[in-house]
Amino acid sequence: MAAALAEAGHHEAADGIVVLADAVRTAAAAAEAVGVPVGAIANSLIFAAVRDGVASPLLVLTSGAHRADTDLLAELAGADKIERAKPDFVREHTGQVIGGVSPLGHPAPIQTFVDVDLEQYDVVWAAAGHPHAVFPTTYAGLVELTGGTPARVAR
Repeated sequence: MAAALAEAGHHEAADGIVVLADAVRTAAAAAEAVGVPVGAIANSLIFAAVRDGVASPLLVLTSGAHRADTDLLAELAGADKIERAKPDFVREHTGQVIGGVSPLGHPAPIQTFVDVDLEQYDVVWAAAGHPHAVFPTTYAGLVELTGGTPARVAR
């Protein structure tokens, strides 16, 4: 992940990767581990956006302070519905496991929404491709790294 961050020009984030003793599969666990408010955790959530019966991956980087609204996401993504992705779907489209999905480093680009609620934090923390690893960045950094669309993802 450090190489992907450095290649994207985010050397500070690459140098800031923290490998934790315990897995942090939830926003609350990640926040406690790095000593920040839970809202400053950028959860990387993969959903299956279903259009005309065909599912494609949708990455939503949401603040750990709330849950993404799937009806709102369907509207934003132009999908018929948004479904929770199964572990094999997540691994297929990200190359990573649930609980450690990074905002970048996927085999192919994924449509991405970045929660505007993350903008209130000077530093946000995201998974670094493994349940034991996180990296610091900014809201603007997440948008740039992912090519994501800023959006309100919760009502």
